[in-house]
Amino acid sequence: MSWIKDNKFMAGLGGGTLVGVILLYVVGSQGSKSYDAAKEQYDAAAAEASGFEKLPLYPRTENKDGKSKALGEYRQAVESIQKQFEPFRPKEIKNITPQEFTNRLLAANKEIREAFGSAGTVVPEPFFVGFEKYRTSLAPGNATGILDYQLSSIKNVMLALAAAKPTELKNVYRPLLPEDEGQTYTPPATQTARPFPLEITFTGTERSAREFVSSIVKPDNQFLVVRSLRVTNVKKDPPRAADAQFDKAPAKPADAGGGAFGGGFVLPGEEPAAPAAPAPEAAAAAPKAADSSRILSQVLGNEQVHVFLRLDLLEFLPAKKLP
Repeated sequence: MSWIKDNKFMAGLGGGTLVGVILLYVVGSQGSKSYDAAKEQYDAAAAEASGFEKLPLYPRTENKDGKSKALGEYRQAVESIQKQFEPFRPKEIKNITPQEFTNRLLAANKEIREAFGSAGTVVPEPFFVGFEKYRTSLAPGNATGILDYQLSSIKNVMLALAAAKPTELKNVYRPLLPEDEGQTYTPPATQTARPFPLEITFTGTERSAREFVSSIVKPDNQFLVVRSLRVTNVKKDPPRAADAQFDKAPAKPADAGGGAFGGGFVLPGEEPAAPAAPAPEAAAAAPKAADSSRILSQVLGNEQVHVFLRLDLLEFLPAKKLP
């Protein structure tokens, strides 16, 4: 201790130097660790960026221009599709009075029944165009617009079925809408069309079923989508010979002779001529050989079939505005 007292300056300088060395060591150690961590992060980012550069859509100028072009073409395609669906998009759906809707429903039911009657189609007595709920009650006043729009579509479908002349209409089922229950319908943000399901069951020939399906898929101010179709034969057993139907050949008119005017033509003032005697060659001719031709019998094609059809009547919503 006497040396420190005698050499205070040297002792202070040595102590300060030691403390400085310790501080430098601590700071250097921490700096080295930070550098190593930063170096590791940089190497990881550099490797990730290098991988991105190898991708086909790395954000270079040429790739950016190509993406902009692709987005432009996609926008044009979407706008073109929305424009094509414009004829099937109702301009406006207005509510009418419940009594007016009932009058339209009764008129549609009468017209459809008359069409089926003219076609010889049997219609079930409870049939009411799928709106049996309103046979004895009025529709909600805030739902008559959308119900009238659906009634118009169903009427067109039923008239098309009557034109195909099925044998019997078994059933028409229209699932209730939220509006039928006094609720409101809010379409999802991504929905472009609202479906109105409709199920139809009828019996008829294969031709009537084919004509009906062919007619409803042709858009005429309404867009129908066939969701499911089931066709089964009324007869479970395969056709037999007894089921064959022969077409009768038209009878040939008898040739009475007499040239272009035929036999029996008498001018005024003349006496009818006696029929000429058959020529000896014809009388002695051998019997004509039997005709080997044969009218084929039709076994297939006239069977009655049961048809179940589930449709969606689409109401296209207002066009979406692209961002």
